[in-house]
Amino acid sequence: MDFEPSPEQRQVRAAFARFADERVAPQAAALDAAHAFPRELFAELGRLGFFGIRYPEEVGGSGLDLVTFCLALAEIARGSMSLAGCAAMQSLMGTKFLHMLGNADVVERLFKPALRGEKIGAICMTEPNAGSDLDSIATRADKVDGGYRLNGQKIWVTSAPVADFFTVFARAGAERKLTIFLVERGFAGLHVGRAIEKMGVWALTTSELALDDCFVPDSHRLSRAEGDGESHLRKLLAEIRIITGAMANGVARAALAEAVRYAAERKQFGKPINRYQAIQHKLADMATGLEAAERLVLYAAWLKDADRPHHKEAAMAKLFASETAASVCDQAARVLASYGYAMEYPVQRYLRDVRFTLIGGGTSEILKLIIAKEVSG
Repeated sequence: MDFEPSPEQRQVRAAFARFADERVAPQAAALDAAHAFPRELFAELGRLGFFGIRYPEEVGGSGLDLVTFCLALAEIARGSMSLAGCAAMQSLMGTKFLHMLGNADVVERLFKPALRGEKIGAICMTEPNAGSDLDSIATRADKVDGGYRLNGQKIWVTSAPVADFFTVFARAGAERKLTIFLVERGFAGLHVGRAIEKMGVWALTTSELALDDCFVPDSHRLSRAEGDGESHLRKLLAEIRIITGAMANGVARAALAEAVRYAAERKQFGKPINRYQAIQHKLADMATGLEAAERLVLYAAWLKDADRPHHKEAAMAKLFASETAASVCDQAARVLASYGYAMEYPVQRYLRDVRFTLIGGGTSEILKLIIAKEVSG
């Protein structure tokens, strides 16, 4: 693979780098302090075409590849992990199944407006007793005249307080296999529950969601057949891991830049601290780890774009990028010393936000099991 971005990819990355520098980073602290969905910046991303980067032009997208998407997403995460999380949800998990499986009405009324940022989508997989273990998903979909009745509880639903529609995984049919449903805000029996207070990504609103005898018409069963949900979901997981790695790289890049800046300005014993070997070693380790992480993520994305086997590489990319980013953010805080602990400096936010990438797309422990299984044959 040629790791050098093409002229078009460099152009896209530069555009979102400017957006991150001029619009996102200056507001990042205020967004977090507000603990609210970043509507204004979200709408701007829609106007910039970010949500449609990977969707075909005929439905309002740009028809670009996953490598380009990852380059752009990393820049957004460099400005704000919260905004990047909202953008990733809208661009992939929140809209993917509508594009793949939705009827003409769904595509026109919900999917296309979502690409423009006019509608907000969310996905409902995780439950109180079901995270990485998909077999533990317990939400039921019982067939009734004209549709289904959904009952169950979902948790960690990103963008739930503001979402216009939800892609819900529930068990249907005689064998109770995972099936995909589209539930719109306003459907009777759909209840968005309490917001979950988190350590970081404070502007990435996350809530519980309850389905209490929620009627969903037959037209809103996205699955072509009852029980095909798991196969669709497993295909998506690799992409989720790759883009999570891209977000990890973005926040790590921001942390490294802040550490480099501070080390050049901070003087102790008559000279900048970047002249001391202890600090130089930290910066070298941070830069080297980040370089490797960025290349691993882009390689996994390239494999996906080339339609080559990529599930092992996606797991590796997410594992290495998220763990490296957590280390880079920690080392950046150490370079800043007491100021790395101060709320007035952004490093504390990077340190809190990066934990998000250690969980989303599968924990490091789960990813290691996946990788070990792949290499063991």
